[in-house]
Amino acid sequence: MSAATATYTALGLMSGTSLDGLDLAYARFSRTAGQWAYELLQTASVPYTATWRQTLQQAINRSAAKLADLDLEYGRWLGQQSKSFIERYNLQPDLIASHGHTVFHQPGQGITLQIGAGRELANRTGYPVINNFRQLDVTLGGQGAPLVPIGDELLFGNYAACLNLGGIANISFRKQGQRVAFDIGLANMLLNHLANQAGKLFDAGGCVARTGRVDHDLLRQLNSLPYYHLPYPKSVGYEWFVAEVQPLLGLSKASVADKLATAVEHVAMQTGRVFNNYVTDIGSVLVTGGGALNDFLMERLTAFTPAHLKIVIPDRQLLEFKEALIFAFMGVLRWRNEVNCLCSVTGAGKDCSGGDIFPPAGKSRK
Repeated sequence: MSAATATYTALGLMSGTSLDGLDLAYARFSRTAGQWAYELLQTASVPYTATWRQTLQQAINRSAAKLADLDLEYGRWLGQQSKSFIERYNLQPDLIASHGHTVFHQPGQGITLQIGAGRELANRTGYPVINNFRQLDVTLGGQGAPLVPIGDELLFGNYAACLNLGGIANISFRKQGQRVAFDIGLANMLLNHLANQAGKLFDAGGCVARTGRVDHDLLRQLNSLPYYHLPYPKSVGYEWFVAEVQPLLGLSKASVADKLATAVEHVAMQTGRVFNNYVTDIGSVLVTGGGALNDFLMERLTAFTPAHLKIVIPDRQLLEFKEALIFAFMGVLRWRNEVNCLCSVTGAGKDCSGGDIFPPAGKSRK
């Protein structure tokens, strides 16, 4: 790694609210004449076992002591998966950047917690680790989310907007010369929850949803959720889904297929509303995340997309690993002590370079 050549290799780790598994993206980043470029060199996804999925989903209910234990245990697991990935492909990252797994995200109360102890991860792999990217921004009065817009700005700035359909749908775009972003609301967190009720991890291609009919009463209730009417910057987490969305689903008498059809319509409508109200530039929208693989959702989203925008779905690797790629990039920016979190996105008092740095045991940062 050399500041003179401004070329870095980094491994990014991402675990999202959809609880699909751990995404790993190894990439090279280079800065020439003030412009950043990337090469996505190697990727992998490690599905969660049923035990890990349940443990992470229920982490919000743990006592402080048991949550601290899980933080260490999950950090060791991240280290094992990273070490295996690095050895399998004979990689030599300059650093590892880990999102961790979000347990709490209540920025209005100054709370955000991503477990996956950085020190454990560093010691298991022997490489410097950067994690806890959200906390500094929250301390500065920001939402601590979304974080990927710095990558959208510096790596994907040729698009009119970047839309990620993960557990939560979030979007970033330029407005009046600066990057703006926020969590739109529900996406795969809702769809996967309903698919689980049909005995599936997810509704592949939206096939089950396609067989259902929209329940307009449930659709009206979902569209009326107060969050959708708040101004940005704004972000949501799993606890919002549990408190405000699950009760609506539980009270509905609709079949699972009808609920899924309604959920797809809801996600498409809310995303289309954001396109119409906020994204004024003519151009393409880069759509990534697992939701981009849901053919039925993409059909309905296209139906709600205004004429001045064109939906673009990239190759499968970028589609699935864009967030992990950008976390690797955020780690590089933090290593250089450069801004990796934009106050125009989060509403914080100022831009910051967020993330805690953990050198492996016996080594110090050079």
